[in-house]
Amino acid sequence: MGNKIIFVDIDGTLVAPGTNVPPESALKAIKSAQKKGNKVFLCSGRNYDMLKPLLKYGFDGIVASAGGYVMIGDELIYDCPMTNEQRDIAIKALHKHGVFCTLEAASGSWGDSDLKDFIAEQGEGNSEIERWRKALAEDLHIRPFEEYDGTPVYKIVVMCREMSQLDEAKELLKDDFNFVMQIVPLHGNCVNGELINYKFNKGTGVKLVAEKLGIPIEDTYGFGDSMNDLEMIEAVGTSVCMENGAAPLKEISDIVCPAVDDDGLAAAFEQLNLS
Repeated sequence: MGNKIIFVDIDGTLVAPGTNVPPESALKAIKSAQKKGNKVFLCSGRNYDMLKPLLKYGFDGIVASAGGYVMIGDELIYDCPMTNEQRDIAIKALHKHGVFCTLEAASGSWGDSDLKDFIAEQGEGNSEIERWRKALAEDLHIRPFEEYDGTPVYKIVVMCREMSQLDEAKELLKDDFNFVMQIVPLHGNCVNGELINYKFNKGTGVKLVAEKLGIPIEDTYGFGDSMNDLEMIEAVGTSVCMENGAAPLKEISDIVCPAVDDDGLAAAFEQLNLS
């Protein structure tokens, strides 16, 4: 039965972290779900520029920048970049304490030039670090920080060695931003996460899309793997966590499906009669 909305995270859920090619089984399941009359949306922390390579697979819309940039088809229905003042306060406080920053706008990303060396020192196992490692290694539009042109920024991704390096920025921005740090096995000496505006999250994006399309929230499905999927998992009618996902997310999800590399998305679509 159709008329459901399916929200799919990208890294660690639709694709192996850092890649842009979904398993054939996932693409087949998504197409089958759409033929039944269901809508399938990407729901990602990635900005529009970084998820663009996946749009060729025919998704019905996107919740990008962790909910700050939402589109149904070609229509932009929500757009909430941080203010210039918020951006400047964050950058100054983070750089002051040696935090590596990547600014994410809709049109591109700008990273500290020495971030590449920092990531190279870290171990495997963190999906966000792995994505940035591959993106930087393959030069996927992450330009040097010095080239940043003032374009509106939705999110700042941070990496550092000690959580205390974030203290000043957290204090200055405590009323406006949630510092979402990954709860995953950390390898080497590395902390990573992102600053997300309290005005939005993946869950608010889910609710906005459902409301616009006139679909009850009970008829929404969310697929994720990391703690930046938490609000999506909490918002949807039926929640699914990948086997490769964070333990706390598995605990609160309705279903745990096989890992992204084990055709997990297709298996869950079939189990839930979506495809």
